[in-house]
Amino acid sequence: MPEGRSVLVTGADRGIGRAIAAAFVAAGDRVVGTYRTGRPEDVPEGALAVQADVTDTTSVDAAFTRAEEAHGPVEVLVANAGVTRDALLLRATDDDFAAVLDTNLGGAHRCARRAAKGMVRLKRGRIVFIGSVVGLYGSPGQTSYAASKAALVGMARALTRELGGRGITANVVAPGYIHTAMTDALSESQQEVYQKAIPAGRFGEVDEIAGVVAFLASDAAGYISGAVVPVDGGLGMGH
Repeated sequence: MPEGRSVLVTGADRGIGRAIAAAFVAAGDRVVGTYRTGRPEDVPEGALAVQADVTDTTSVDAAFTRAEEAHGPVEVLVANAGVTRDALLLRATDDDFAAVLDTNLGGAHRCARRAAKGMVRLKRGRIVFIGSVVGLYGSPGQTSYAASKAALVGMARALTRELGGRGITANVVAPGYIHTAMTDALSESQQEVYQKAIPAGRFGEVDEIAGVVAFLASDAAGYISGAVVPVDGGLGMGH
């Protein structure tokens, strides 16, 4: 088997997920990057693009099987795929709430469960959930998104207690406002308002998230598990 670890990153065709997948490729790892409705060519060069829907157990299993066939058992899982259906509470629908929870939380659970099969046999593994500052800091109009991201903390800590003795860690990276297509679409005045609330005085960059994920997946982070690492310029102040 070639050098480098077998890594699977969900939602690797854009934004933070794409930067994370690219960072692992640059480090010499063997990477599968999943995409749901985008284009395979949007997954970083050097990564194997695999279509997957994290809300579907069969699709998740197929993606992991493809990764195992190409690169061996997955040693690093980054559960990044997520959606938002923002609405004020009184206007929120049951369907929107269920869709956000099923993708952001259910999807992470499906991927972690499937990854754990190989990691337990290997007696090592790294699971990194991409949460959000919103999960612990809160944000109006984002009850479903905040709930889904906050729940990842409980999941990571339960997995730490369940799998920690087998050399497997589970952590959450909680980004704040990051330069992506979503923040770029905000008006200049809106961006100024948000930036004033951030002690660092700026939005973060996707590579700054990728760097923290890479560290948590490294040997140097072998004694870190069940942690929430904010990458938010001080916005959440460790909430």
